[in-house]
Amino acid sequence: MEVLKFIQDRHPVAVREVAEHFSREKGHVRTTTLNVMGRLVRKGYLKRRRAEGVYVYEPRQEKGELLRRMVGDFVKRALGGSLSPFVAYLSEEGKVSEEDLAELRKVVERLEKGEGGKES
Repeated sequence: MEVLKFIQDRHPVAVREVAEHFSREKGHVRTTTLNVMGRLVRKGYLKRRRAEGVYVYEPRQEKGELLRRMVGDFVKRALGGSLSPFVAYLSEEGKVSEEDLAELRKVVERLEKGEGGKES
């Protein structure tokens, strides 16, 4: 997630810049960063292209769409497709701001109207 966010905020970015950042900040060796970036390319989160003799990486989607996709992947993989554990977490332990609560109410209203969870 951190590698993806770094690239999202700075794209297009060369491997060297990403590897140097994570070496300095986290102590990761270059091959660790390269492996993570390779997995993100295979999973479809990043695209890679050659520019001026080096590979540069960019996100495949805009930040909002990327986050929605990652949340969807998390719900499918970690929660078995059910939002119930997430809702239970929010109701028991989550700190929800008034702004977030208002946004959640809008989502529920759209769902009740049969519009799905997408912005209208």
